[in-house]
Amino acid sequence: MHTPSATPSAPRSQTPSATPTGIQPAPRTKERAIQRYEQYLHALGREDITTACEVAGPGAKKAEDKGFGPCTSTYVAVFQMISPTQKKALQKATVDPQRVVVRTPSKIDMPLEAVRSSVTFSESDLGGYTLEYLKNDWFITGSA
Repeated sequence: MHTPSATPSAPRSQTPSATPTGIQPAPRTKERAIQRYEQYLHALGREDITTACEVAGPGAKKAEDKGFGPCTSTYVAVFQMISPTQKKALQKATVDPQRVVVRTPSKIDMPLEAVRSSVTFSESDLGGYTLEYLKNDWFITGSA
């Protein structure tokens, strides 16, 4: 006997995906780049090494190629350099879209001045970063 409840679930499991992994590409927009950078800042504040290394992966790989350790060990040191007050501020930090520099449709600079938080950061504390659209999302690839 056929049950009607089985029919609606079949099409959902067979929905074609836009990428082989089934993950939809993120929008190639300034707003998405800001969202990704805010994810990174919040991850720093929470000491969330998985998210920090995911967003900063390409930039961390470049550093590793220059002799620094892998991202996971490098960020353990980074977390230790951030004060508890700074970590708390980073968890709620936002980015001022008017201070973000769109260099190309695939490359955006997030200068230190764009970070809005309850604590002031210096270039040596945080610095500015360049994000590039790679592999269907925005990633930190270097310093701005």
